[in-house]
Amino acid sequence: MFNILIIGSGGREHAIAKSISKSQLPHQIFALPGNPGIATFAKLLTSSIQDFTAIIDHIHNHKIHIVICGPEAPLAEGLMDFILAKMGEDAPILIGPKQFAAQLESSKNFAKEFMQRHQIPTAAYQKFTIENLQEGIQFIDQLNIPIVLKADGLAAGKGVLICQEKAEAKKELEKMLQGKFGSASKLVVIEEFLKGIEFSVFVLTDGEDYVLLPEAKDYKRIGEGDTGLNTGGMGAISPVSFFNDELKEKVISKIIEPTIQGLKKEKIDYCGFLFFGLIVVDGEPFVIEYNVRMGDPESESVFSRIDSDLLDLFLRCRSHQLESAEMKINPNYCTTIILASGGYPEDFEKSKKLLIPSMDDPNVTVFHCGTKVESNTLVSNGGRVLAISAMGQSKEIALQRCRHLATEIQYEGKYYRRDIGFDVN
Repeated sequence: MFNILIIGSGGREHAIAKSISKSQLPHQIFALPGNPGIATFAKLLTSSIQDFTAIIDHIHNHKIHIVICGPEAPLAEGLMDFILAKMGEDAPILIGPKQFAAQLESSKNFAKEFMQRHQIPTAAYQKFTIENLQEGIQFIDQLNIPIVLKADGLAAGKGVLICQEKAEAKKELEKMLQGKFGSASKLVVIEEFLKGIEFSVFVLTDGEDYVLLPEAKDYKRIGEGDTGLNTGGMGAISPVSFFNDELKEKVISKIIEPTIQGLKKEKIDYCGFLFFGLIVVDGEPFVIEYNVRMGDPESESVFSRIDSDLLDLFLRCRSHQLESAEMKINPNYCTTIILASGGYPEDFEKSKKLLIPSMDDPNVTVFHCGTKVESNTLVSNGGRVLAISAMGQSKEIALQRCRHLATEIQYEGKYYRRDIGFDVN
Protein backbone atom coordinates (compact mmCIF):
# COMPACT_ATOMS: atom_id res chain seq x y z
CA MET A 1 0.00 0.00 0.00
CA PHE A 2 1.43 3.36 -1.05
CA ASN A 3 0.41 6.25 1.19
CA ILE A 4 0.42 9.61 -0.59
CA LEU A 5 0.28 13.09 0.96
CA ILE A 6 -0.91 15.96 -1.25
CA ILE A 7 -0.18 19.40 0.18
CA GLY A 8 -2.57 22.15 -0.89
CA SER A 9 -6.25 23.02 -1.04
CA GLY A 10 -7.10 24.11 -4.57
CA GLY A 11 -8.27 22.86 -7.93
CA ARG A 12 -4.75 21.76 -8.86
CA GLU A 13 -4.58 19.48 -5.83
CA HIS A 14 -8.11 18.18 -6.51
CA ALA A 15 -7.04 17.30 -10.08
CA ILE A 16 -3.90 15.53 -8.82
CA ALA A 17 -5.92 13.54 -6.27
CA LYS A 18 -8.45 12.47 -8.89
CA SER A 19 -5.69 11.39 -11.28
CA ILE A 20 -3.89 9.36 -8.59
CA SER A 21 -7.20 7.76 -7.56
CA LYS A 22 -7.33 6.01 -10.96
CA SER A 23 -4.08 4.14 -10.27
CA GLN A 24 -4.20 0.35 -10.32
CA LEU A 25 -1.50 0.28 -7.64
CA PRO A 26 -2.74 -0.10 -4.04
CA HIS A 27 -2.78 3.33 -2.42
CA GLN A 28 -4.33 5.67 0.09
CA ILE A 29 -4.41 9.43 -0.41
CA PHE A 30 -4.10 12.03 2.34
CA ALA A 31 -4.44 15.79 1.78
CA LEU A 32 -3.33 18.72 3.89
CA PRO A 33 -5.51 20.68 4.28
CA GLY A 34 -7.43 19.62 1.16
CA ASN A 35 -10.97 20.78 0.41
CA PRO A 36 -14.46 19.23 0.19
CA GLY A 37 -13.83 18.08 -3.38
CA ILE A 38 -10.51 16.44 -2.56
CA ALA A 39 -12.26 14.67 0.34
CA THR A 40 -13.95 12.45 -2.27
CA PHE A 41 -10.59 10.79 -2.88
CA ALA A 42 -8.55 11.52 0.24
CA LYS A 43 -8.52 11.68 4.01
CA LEU A 44 -8.14 15.34 5.00
CA LEU A 45 -5.53 16.28 7.61
CA THR A 46 -5.87 19.35 9.78
CA SER A 47 -2.84 21.63 10.04
CA SER A 48 -1.34 24.55 8.18
CA ILE A 49 0.87 24.07 5.15
CA GLN A 50 3.21 26.58 6.84
CA ASP A 51 3.62 24.26 9.85
CA PHE A 52 6.50 22.11 8.60
CA THR A 53 6.86 20.30 11.93
CA ALA A 54 3.22 19.18 11.78
CA ILE A 55 3.80 17.94 8.22
CA ILE A 56 6.69 15.79 9.48
CA ASP A 57 4.38 14.41 12.18
CA HIS A 58 1.77 13.49 9.56
CA ILE A 59 4.43 11.78 7.42
CA HIS A 60 5.44 9.65 10.40
CA ASN A 61 1.93 8.97 11.69
CA HIS A 62 0.50 7.90 8.32
CA LYS A 63 3.64 6.18 7.02
CA ILE A 64 3.70 8.41 3.93
CA HIS A 65 5.64 7.12 0.91
CA ILE A 66 5.15 10.10 -1.44
CA VAL A 67 4.73 13.83 -0.70
CA ILE A 68 3.41 16.04 -3.51
CA CYS A 69 3.54 19.79 -2.87
CA GLY A 70 0.94 21.56 -5.01
CA PRO A 71 1.50 25.29 -4.32
CA GLU A 72 4.73 27.21 -4.79
CA ALA A 73 5.02 29.01 -1.43
CA PRO A 74 6.04 26.00 0.73
CA LEU A 75 8.64 25.04 -1.88
CA ALA A 76 10.07 28.56 -1.87
CA GLU A 77 10.12 28.45 1.93
CA GLY A 78 12.12 25.21 1.97
CA LEU A 79 9.57 22.51 2.85
CA MET A 80 11.44 19.77 1.00
CA ASP A 81 14.76 20.77 2.58
CA PHE A 82 13.10 20.59 6.00
CA ILE A 83 11.73 17.10 5.38
CA LEU A 84 15.10 15.84 4.15
CA ALA A 85 16.94 17.43 7.07
CA LYS A 86 14.60 15.80 9.58
CA MET A 87 14.22 12.40 7.91
CA GLY A 88 17.37 11.84 5.86
CA GLU A 89 17.36 8.52 4.00
CA ASP A 90 13.96 7.70 5.52
CA ALA A 91 12.35 10.62 3.69
CA PRO A 92 9.51 9.76 1.29
CA ILE A 93 9.62 10.46 -2.43
CA LEU A 94 9.35 14.26 -2.67
CA ILE A 95 7.54 15.63 -5.72
CA GLY A 96 8.64 19.25 -5.63
CA PRO A 97 12.11 20.85 -5.67
CA LYS A 98 14.24 22.02 -2.77
CA GLN A 99 14.47 25.72 -1.92
CA PHE A 100 17.48 26.56 -4.09
CA ALA A 101 15.90 25.06 -7.23
CA ALA A 102 12.54 26.66 -6.36
CA GLN A 103 14.16 30.02 -7.10
CA LEU A 104 13.39 29.29 -10.76
CA GLU A 105 9.93 30.51 -9.76
CA SER A 106 10.48 32.46 -6.54
CA SER A 107 13.07 34.79 -8.12
CA LYS A 108 12.53 36.19 -11.60
CA ASN A 109 16.15 37.38 -11.59
CA PHE A 110 17.48 33.90 -10.69
CA ALA A 111 15.44 32.41 -13.54
CA LYS A 112 16.61 35.03 -16.03
CA GLU A 113 20.26 34.53 -15.14
CA PHE A 114 19.84 30.75 -15.41
CA MET A 115 18.33 31.15 -18.89
CA GLN A 116 21.15 33.46 -19.96
CA ARG A 117 23.80 30.99 -18.79
CA HIS A 118 22.24 28.19 -20.82
CA GLN A 119 21.22 30.18 -23.93
CA ILE A 120 17.51 29.57 -23.37
CA PRO A 121 15.49 32.09 -25.42
CA THR A 122 13.77 34.74 -23.30
CA ALA A 123 13.05 38.48 -23.41
CA ALA A 124 15.88 40.98 -22.85
CA TYR A 125 15.81 42.44 -19.33
CA GLN A 126 17.51 44.35 -16.55
CA LYS A 127 16.98 44.28 -12.76
CA PHE A 128 16.55 47.21 -10.39
CA THR A 129 16.16 48.02 -6.70
CA ILE A 130 15.12 51.22 -4.93
CA GLU A 131 18.82 52.19 -4.77
CA ASN A 132 19.08 52.42 -8.57
CA LEU A 133 15.53 53.56 -9.31
CA GLN A 134 16.79 56.36 -11.57
CA GLU A 135 18.68 53.84 -13.71
CA GLY A 136 15.44 51.88 -14.01
CA ILE A 137 13.63 55.00 -15.19
CA GLN A 138 16.37 55.61 -17.77
CA PHE A 139 16.12 51.99 -18.94
CA ILE A 140 12.37 52.44 -19.45
CA ASP A 141 13.13 55.39 -21.74
CA GLN A 142 15.25 53.08 -23.92
CA LEU A 143 12.47 50.50 -24.43
CA ASN A 144 9.55 50.41 -26.81
CA ILE A 145 6.07 50.25 -25.30
CA PRO A 146 4.40 48.28 -23.88
CA ILE A 147 6.84 47.65 -21.03
CA VAL A 148 6.79 44.63 -18.71
CA LEU A 149 7.50 44.99 -14.97
CA LYS A 150 7.91 41.85 -12.87
CA ALA A 151 8.22 41.62 -9.10
CA ASP A 152 11.23 39.37 -8.47
CA GLY A 153 9.51 37.30 -5.77
CA LEU A 154 6.22 35.46 -5.40
CA ALA A 155 3.14 37.70 -5.63
CA ALA A 156 0.29 35.19 -6.01
CA GLY A 157 0.31 35.52 -9.80
CA LYS A 158 -0.30 39.28 -9.66
CA GLY A 159 3.25 40.65 -9.68
CA VAL A 160 3.49 41.22 -13.43
CA LEU A 161 2.39 44.54 -14.93
CA ILE A 162 2.22 45.39 -18.64
CA CYS A 163 2.35 49.17 -19.00
CA GLN A 164 1.12 50.85 -22.17
CA GLU A 165 2.85 54.19 -21.49
CA LYS A 166 6.36 55.01 -20.30
CA ALA A 167 5.03 57.43 -17.69
CA GLU A 168 2.81 54.66 -16.30
CA ALA A 169 5.76 52.25 -16.25
CA LYS A 170 7.93 54.73 -14.32
CA LYS A 171 5.19 55.36 -11.77
CA GLU A 172 4.50 51.64 -11.30
CA LEU A 173 8.21 50.84 -11.02
CA GLU A 174 8.50 53.30 -8.13
CA LYS A 175 5.39 51.88 -6.43
CA MET A 176 6.68 48.33 -6.77
CA LEU A 177 10.11 49.16 -5.38
CA GLN A 178 8.43 50.99 -2.49
CA GLY A 179 6.49 47.85 -1.56
CA LYS A 180 3.39 47.53 -3.75
CA PHE A 181 3.84 43.75 -3.61
CA GLY A 182 5.61 43.71 -0.26
CA SER A 183 9.02 42.04 -0.14
CA ALA A 184 8.28 40.35 -3.50
CA SER A 185 8.99 43.63 -5.33
CA LYS A 186 12.12 44.76 -3.46
CA LEU A 187 13.78 43.85 -6.74
CA VAL A 188 12.00 44.41 -10.06
CA VAL A 189 12.85 42.91 -13.44
CA ILE A 190 12.06 45.15 -16.42
CA GLU A 191 11.61 43.23 -19.66
CA GLU A 192 11.10 44.02 -23.29
CA PHE A 193 7.56 43.16 -24.40
CA LEU A 194 7.28 40.14 -26.67
CA LYS A 195 4.24 40.14 -28.95
CA GLY A 196 2.86 36.71 -29.70
CA ILE A 197 0.58 34.00 -28.39
CA GLU A 198 1.16 32.42 -24.98
CA PHE A 199 0.81 28.82 -23.85
CA SER A 200 2.42 26.43 -21.39
CA VAL A 201 4.19 23.10 -21.48
CA PHE A 202 4.85 20.85 -18.49
CA VAL A 203 7.22 18.07 -17.61
CA LEU A 204 7.68 15.72 -14.69
CA THR A 205 11.40 15.26 -14.09
CA ASP A 206 13.63 13.35 -11.71
CA GLY A 207 16.53 15.67 -12.49
CA GLU A 208 17.98 13.29 -15.05
CA ASP A 209 15.11 12.43 -17.39
CA TYR A 210 11.61 13.74 -17.92
CA VAL A 211 8.23 12.94 -19.37
CA LEU A 212 6.35 15.53 -21.39
CA LEU A 213 2.80 16.16 -20.18
CA PRO A 214 -0.07 17.64 -22.24
CA GLU A 215 0.33 21.31 -23.08
CA ALA A 216 -2.27 23.95 -22.21
CA LYS A 217 -3.26 27.55 -22.75
CA ASP A 218 -4.66 29.53 -19.83
CA TYR A 219 -6.44 32.87 -19.53
CA LYS A 220 -5.10 35.20 -16.85
CA ARG A 221 -7.18 38.37 -17.21
CA ILE A 222 -10.43 38.78 -15.32
CA GLY A 223 -12.31 40.36 -18.22
CA GLU A 224 -13.49 38.92 -21.51
CA GLY A 225 -11.25 39.68 -24.44
CA ASP A 226 -8.28 39.38 -22.04
CA THR A 227 -8.99 42.72 -20.37
CA GLY A 228 -8.78 43.91 -16.79
CA LEU A 229 -6.62 42.78 -13.90
CA ASN A 230 -4.45 39.67 -13.77
CA THR A 231 -5.81 36.72 -11.80
CA GLY A 232 -4.58 33.27 -10.85
CA GLY A 233 -6.28 32.08 -14.06
CA MET A 234 -9.86 32.13 -15.37
CA GLY A 235 -9.78 29.08 -17.64
CA ALA A 236 -7.66 26.76 -19.74
CA ILE A 237 -7.74 24.53 -22.81
CA SER A 238 -5.72 21.47 -23.80
CA PRO A 239 -4.47 20.52 -26.36
CA VAL A 240 -3.29 23.75 -28.01
CA SER A 241 -3.99 23.63 -31.73
CA PHE A 242 -0.94 25.66 -32.85
CA PHE A 243 1.46 23.41 -30.88
CA ASN A 244 2.33 21.42 -33.98
CA ASP A 245 5.23 19.01 -34.48
CA GLU A 246 7.58 21.74 -35.68
CA LEU A 247 6.92 24.00 -32.69
CA LYS A 248 7.05 21.04 -30.32
CA GLU A 249 10.51 20.08 -31.59
CA LYS A 250 11.72 23.68 -31.11
CA VAL A 251 10.37 23.79 -27.55
CA ILE A 252 12.06 20.50 -26.69
CA SER A 253 15.42 21.26 -28.32
CA LYS A 254 15.73 24.97 -27.43
CA ILE A 255 13.99 25.12 -24.04
CA ILE A 256 13.19 21.85 -22.25
CA GLU A 257 16.42 19.96 -22.99
CA PRO A 258 18.71 22.94 -22.21
CA THR A 259 16.82 23.53 -18.97
CA ILE A 260 17.20 19.92 -17.78
CA GLN A 261 20.83 19.86 -18.90
CA GLY A 262 21.41 23.20 -17.15
CA LEU A 263 20.07 21.82 -13.88
CA LYS A 264 22.36 18.81 -14.19
CA LYS A 265 25.38 20.92 -15.17
CA GLU A 266 24.92 23.22 -12.17
CA LYS A 267 24.19 20.23 -9.90
CA ILE A 268 20.79 21.66 -8.98
CA ASP A 269 18.86 18.75 -7.48
CA TYR A 270 15.36 18.75 -8.99
CA CYS A 271 12.50 16.28 -8.66
CA GLY A 272 8.98 17.31 -9.53
CA PHE A 273 6.90 19.20 -12.03
CA LEU A 274 8.43 21.97 -14.13
CA PHE A 275 6.12 24.42 -15.86
CA PHE A 276 7.35 26.43 -18.86
CA GLY A 277 5.31 29.59 -19.52
CA LEU A 278 6.00 30.27 -23.20
CA ILE A 279 5.24 32.76 -25.93
CA VAL A 280 5.55 32.13 -29.67
CA VAL A 281 6.96 35.08 -31.63
CA ASP A 282 7.11 34.64 -35.42
CA GLY A 283 7.19 30.88 -35.00
CA GLU A 284 9.92 30.89 -32.34
CA PRO A 285 9.30 29.97 -28.68
CA PHE A 286 10.55 32.13 -25.80
CA VAL A 287 10.33 31.51 -22.05
CA ILE A 288 8.23 34.04 -20.16
CA GLU A 289 8.60 32.28 -16.82
CA TYR A 290 9.30 29.04 -15.04
CA ASN A 291 7.01 27.62 -12.36
CA VAL A 292 8.26 24.82 -10.11
CA ARG A 293 4.82 23.21 -9.78
CA MET A 294 1.78 22.63 -11.96
CA GLY A 295 -0.46 25.53 -12.90
CA ASP A 296 -4.03 26.14 -11.87
CA PRO A 297 -6.38 26.02 -13.83
CA GLU A 298 -4.08 24.27 -16.33
CA SER A 299 -3.87 21.21 -14.04
CA GLU A 300 -7.58 20.55 -14.30
CA SER A 301 -7.27 20.24 -18.10
CA VAL A 302 -3.83 18.59 -18.21
CA PHE A 303 -4.41 15.80 -15.66
CA SER A 304 -7.82 15.06 -17.16
CA ARG A 305 -6.01 14.08 -20.38
CA ILE A 306 -3.33 11.88 -18.79
CA ASP A 307 -4.28 8.21 -19.09
CA SER A 308 -0.95 6.97 -17.72
CA ASP A 309 -0.75 5.87 -14.09
CA LEU A 310 0.37 9.02 -12.24
CA LEU A 311 1.35 7.08 -9.14
CA ASP A 312 3.61 4.85 -11.25
CA LEU A 313 5.29 7.97 -12.69
CA PHE A 314 6.00 9.28 -9.18
CA LEU A 315 7.52 5.95 -8.15
CA ARG A 316 9.74 6.03 -11.22
CA CYS A 317 11.17 9.38 -10.06
CA ARG A 318 12.97 7.71 -7.15
CA SER A 319 14.29 4.80 -9.23
CA HIS A 320 15.22 7.07 -12.18
CA GLN A 321 13.09 5.09 -14.61
CA LEU A 322 11.12 7.96 -16.13
CA GLU A 323 12.91 7.49 -19.44
CA SER A 324 11.19 4.13 -19.97
CA ALA A 325 7.72 5.36 -18.95
CA GLU A 326 5.02 5.12 -21.60
CA MET A 327 2.94 8.30 -21.65
CA LYS A 328 -0.68 7.71 -22.62
CA ILE A 329 -2.47 10.94 -23.47
CA ASN A 330 -6.18 11.18 -24.28
CA PRO A 331 -6.41 12.82 -27.74
CA ASN A 332 -9.67 14.58 -26.91
CA TYR A 333 -9.96 18.17 -25.75
CA CYS A 334 -10.35 19.19 -22.13
CA THR A 335 -11.51 22.72 -21.41
CA THR A 336 -11.79 24.41 -18.04
CA ILE A 337 -13.82 27.43 -16.95
CA ILE A 338 -13.30 29.03 -13.54
CA LEU A 339 -16.28 30.24 -11.52
CA ALA A 340 -15.08 33.13 -9.36
CA SER A 341 -16.42 35.25 -6.53
CA GLY A 342 -17.91 38.63 -7.39
CA GLY A 343 -15.23 41.31 -7.05
CA TYR A 344 -12.27 38.96 -7.60
CA PRO A 345 -9.31 39.60 -7.98
CA GLU A 346 -9.95 42.58 -5.72
CA ASP A 347 -12.16 42.51 -2.62
CA PHE A 348 -14.72 39.71 -2.54
CA GLU A 349 -16.99 38.03 -0.01
CA LYS A 350 -16.75 34.42 1.11
CA SER A 351 -19.21 31.93 2.63
CA LYS A 352 -21.70 32.11 -0.25
CA LYS A 353 -23.89 28.98 -0.38
CA LEU A 354 -23.11 26.81 -3.42
CA LEU A 355 -25.81 24.94 -5.31
CA ILE A 356 -24.23 22.34 -7.60
CA PRO A 357 -26.69 20.13 -9.52
CA SER A 358 -26.15 16.38 -9.50
CA MET A 359 -24.38 15.23 -12.65
CA ASP A 360 -24.42 11.99 -14.58
CA ASP A 361 -22.13 13.07 -17.44
CA PRO A 362 -18.73 11.32 -17.08
CA ASN A 363 -17.23 13.91 -19.42
CA VAL A 364 -17.69 16.74 -16.92
CA THR A 365 -15.94 17.28 -13.59
CA VAL A 366 -16.33 20.04 -11.01
CA PHE A 367 -13.02 20.70 -9.27
CA HIS A 368 -13.07 22.61 -5.99
CA CYS A 369 -10.72 25.61 -5.91
CA GLY A 370 -11.94 27.66 -2.96
CA THR A 371 -14.69 25.91 -0.99
CA LYS A 372 -15.38 24.76 2.56
CA VAL A 373 -18.20 23.30 4.60
CA GLU A 374 -19.94 25.54 7.15
CA SER A 375 -22.78 24.11 9.26
CA ASN A 376 -23.07 21.14 6.86
CA THR A 377 -23.40 23.52 3.89
CA LEU A 378 -20.93 23.86 1.01
CA VAL A 379 -19.88 27.51 0.67
CA SER A 380 -17.33 29.61 -1.18
CA ASN A 381 -13.95 30.16 0.45
CA GLY A 382 -11.82 31.95 -2.13
CA GLY A 383 -11.62 34.25 -5.12
CA ARG A 384 -11.69 31.30 -7.48
CA VAL A 385 -14.41 28.97 -6.23
CA LEU A 386 -14.92 26.11 -8.71
CA ALA A 387 -13.35 24.87 -11.94
CA ILE A 388 -15.61 23.15 -14.45
CA SER A 389 -13.65 20.83 -16.74
CA ALA A 390 -15.15 18.94 -19.65
CA MET A 391 -13.84 16.48 -22.22
CA GLY A 392 -14.97 16.50 -25.83
CA GLN A 393 -13.97 15.28 -29.27
CA SER A 394 -13.66 18.94 -30.24
CA LYS A 395 -12.89 22.10 -28.32
CA GLU A 396 -16.38 23.39 -29.11
CA ILE A 397 -18.12 20.33 -27.64
CA ALA A 398 -15.99 20.50 -24.49
CA LEU A 399 -16.65 24.23 -24.05
CA GLN A 400 -20.38 23.75 -24.60
CA ARG A 401 -20.42 21.20 -21.77
CA CYS A 402 -18.51 23.60 -19.50
CA ARG A 403 -20.75 26.56 -20.23
CA HIS A 404 -23.92 24.54 -19.72
CA LEU A 405 -22.90 23.54 -16.20
CA ALA A 406 -21.60 27.05 -15.48
CA THR A 407 -25.14 28.36 -15.94
CA GLU A 408 -26.57 25.61 -13.71
CA ILE A 409 -24.32 26.13 -10.69
CA GLN A 410 -25.67 28.87 -8.46
CA TYR A 411 -24.22 31.14 -5.78
CA GLU A 412 -24.37 34.84 -5.00
CA GLY A 413 -21.88 36.89 -7.03
CA LYS A 414 -20.97 34.10 -9.46
CA TYR A 415 -18.72 35.33 -12.26
CA TYR A 416 -17.03 33.54 -15.14
CA ARG A 417 -15.60 34.36 -18.55
CA ARG A 418 -17.75 33.24 -21.47
CA ASP A 419 -14.99 33.61 -24.07
CA ILE A 420 -12.50 30.97 -22.87
CA GLY A 421 -10.94 29.21 -25.86
CA PHE A 422 -12.43 31.42 -28.57
CA ASP A 423 -9.11 33.04 -29.48
CA VAL A 424 -7.53 29.73 -30.58
CA ASN A 425 -8.68 27.72 -33.59
